[in-house]
Amino acid sequence: MNNWSLDRRAVLKAMLLGTAAPWSLCSRAFAESSCDDHIVRVGAISAPDTLNPFASWGNWWPLVFTYDSLVCMDAQRHEDRKGFAKSWSVADDNFTWTFKIWPGMKWSDGKPATARDAAFTYNYLRGSMGKPDELNSGWNNTSGLDQVQSITALDDETLQMVTKVATRWPIDSFTMIVPEHIWKDISYADARGTFRNDAPLVATGPMIVSEFQQGQFVRFTPNPYFRTGQPATAGMILHLFSSADPIAQGLKSGSLDYGTSLTAAQWSDLSKDPDIVVRESRVEQRDYLAFNTASGDGAGSTKALQDPAFRDAIGYAIDQKAIIDRAYRGHADPGVGLVMPSATDYYSDLADIRRHFDLAEAGRRLDAAGYVDTKGDGVREDKEGNGIQLELITGTPSGTLEMPIAAVQLIAGWLGQIGIPVSVTQLDSGALDARTAGPANGGGGWDLLVAASWPSPSAPDLLSLGKSADHSNRSYWGNEKFDQLLSQIEVTVDLKKSQELVDQAVRLIYSEAPYIMLAYPLVLEARRKDCFEGWGGQDLVSQWGYFPFDRLKPVPTP
Repeated sequence: MNNWSLDRRAVLKAMLLGTAAPWSLCSRAFAESSCDDHIVRVGAISAPDTLNPFASWGNWWPLVFTYDSLVCMDAQRHEDRKGFAKSWSVADDNFTWTFKIWPGMKWSDGKPATARDAAFTYNYLRGSMGKPDELNSGWNNTSGLDQVQSITALDDETLQMVTKVATRWPIDSFTMIVPEHIWKDISYADARGTFRNDAPLVATGPMIVSEFQQGQFVRFTPNPYFRTGQPATAGMILHLFSSADPIAQGLKSGSLDYGTSLTAAQWSDLSKDPDIVVRESRVEQRDYLAFNTASGDGAGSTKALQDPAFRDAIGYAIDQKAIIDRAYRGHADPGVGLVMPSATDYYSDLADIRRHFDLAEAGRRLDAAGYVDTKGDGVREDKEGNGIQLELITGTPSGTLEMPIAAVQLIAGWLGQIGIPVSVTQLDSGALDARTAGPANGGGGWDLLVAASWPSPSAPDLLSLGKSADHSNRSYWGNEKFDQLLSQIEVTVDLKKSQELVDQAVRLIYSEAPYIMLAYPLVLEARRKDCFEGWGGQDLVSQWGYFPFDRLKPVPTP
């Protein structure tokens, strides 16, 4: 954890990053030439702590390249990016789903991969529900399974899922299908805790994790039994970084073939290199300012944080356009509500209720809400008569695009101008997770948070940031009406009805203001041209699946 004043942070950050880069570049796995050995080298800001999909939310990369979901997002958007199921359908009753599993598919150890493994995975989760060791702390979790009546393998190639209500959960679920012969004897306590699922993994994806060095890299080997044929590369290495600096350096030197989470300056610099292709694309990440709305355990330093009028007033002191221009250098869309522009089915710019940047208006609203500077010292007092001086914590959560510190500096400056001084604490991803965990799990005690989340474009996930007691609800906010709307959305299949409900929920949480959306950042990524071909067009690498690592090929030698 690092604490420092705003005027020193940029210098110290540069110094810290400078000390980290040489270690990364000297790694043997990092330094080898991928053109020579046909191993694809990828750089990303990521900090997976385990290879167990039941025990962590921080390991999407690398597990998404190794395990298949039954369907999930990519398979719904792209015909050639299917998961464990080759096809699926729902009966006219909207309750009975049938999934056809790839015929003859095998696990990476050569054993048959069938509908029985899929049924095992879901029923393994269902069996934990209501128990002390319920599996609810990782990508493979029990969320949504309360809506399921039964999950049955009718034969090796047919899985039937019957739901209690009409819902799209069966095809939207992230659940990674695991082999029964590996997991059947793992207790629930071990699955959610001590079982690390060490490499080499057994899975059905194109790239199988063969080595994991936490905080350094993940090595993959091609799956010889992949359903569309063994990938043509010799393997892949995912290099794990805490900043984008070594990623940009690796792309320029040729030590990396692909890098993501680049800063705007790095992306601009790389765009001038004739051997590099750069891309930017909209994704589902949203960067936000959160208020600690908890009372009791985990509460912040002032009850003002629990007051919607206080939070709403702060919203007028945030200039999203300036944040986009100055912190993101134009590579983001301005933040508005919970739903980002990439989620086209549900996005609204909330033009009729949208706040505008106006420091004077922010001050007037704070005055009207009872937060005034009675002592004349430039600091407003709360209703208990205490000066409001807030701690803002920030960091880049694992698996998200790097948070520009300039955004935090701008926010702290604006709040200072309206009589609310802010101190800033910058944390690494692990410490950030610990501080922002639910109060029951030891988190809380902070005031403001600048962080990010990256949900799927499904309606329930888009709204999860406001769901009571949800692990992603970093503000600890709870609202009965919002939860009721979310419950209705979870059992709605009709898109138009779902859109209406989402709009109501988005407007409700916007008015209550437990979060102020800052920006929807664009993914800034780059690849080299010299070693491999078969990358994507607008999105070089999918953020929701294994593409393109199933189809990359070495560039032919002249």
